[in-house]
Amino acid sequence: FFGSHAEGETEQGGGTGNPVKGSPPRQFVAFDLETTGLDPKKERIVEIGGVRFDRKGIVVRFSVLVNPGRPMPEEASRINGISDEMLAGKPSIAEVMPDFLRFIADSAIIAHNAPFDCSFVNAELERLVALAKKREAAAGQGDLLAPPPEKDAPGATDETIKPWKPPFSALPNPVIDTRIYAKEAFPGRWKYSLQELAKDLQLDALDAHRAEDDARVCMDLFIKCAEKSAGVSVAS
Repeated sequence: FFGSHAEGETEQGGGTGNPVKGSPPRQFVAFDLETTGLDPKKERIVEIGGVRFDRKGIVVRFSVLVNPGRPMPEEASRINGISDEMLAGKPSIAEVMPDFLRFIADSAIIAHNAPFDCSFVNAELERLVALAKKREAAAGQGDLLAPPPEKDAPGATDETIKPWKPPFSALPNPVIDTRIYAKEAFPGRWKYSLQELAKDLQLDALDAHRAEDDARVCMDLFIKCAEKSAGVSVAS
């Protein structure tokens, strides 16, 4: 499927399913987020999981808990099982995002209901860009002549820790949404949630609603969809 089927780039913006013709990316990254809620402008990321893979299988995994700088809402915690205790002492998104961007690099990125996950990443990028610009403006006024405090210094926050400015305020990667792709490959189903599709297609979901395992299941679903679109017999 990395040859005859997935021949190329996808449309931008998280709304596409089936890849379109072009030059095939050598690797893909399936990723998933856990968050404090549903609104990317108000809520925050608490976990990022991902798997980078190629035609031979998984190349590398990415998994990190993120301290959102606020209490974990009970309703979100009930879904993903992530508690305040688990997030205490974990890195902030400002510390995690550079590693995540290096992890995905220029790969095509895959997510289930991709607009949700991409909107959260883009919202965090926008906030980090705005914060960097704010610090640059303050530095230009002479307010930041002294070096910023280290991470563990008393009173250190994302606004005082050494600044990092993202190279962009929105992900430029081509995006494949497996929810849309599954509708094309396996039409006529009542539900297209990741868990329901995993059950129907006999994909092993070991730790539902945790980011790394959901990313792995998303990868497996993408492969199933690609095989079905290429005419390979798939249990459905």
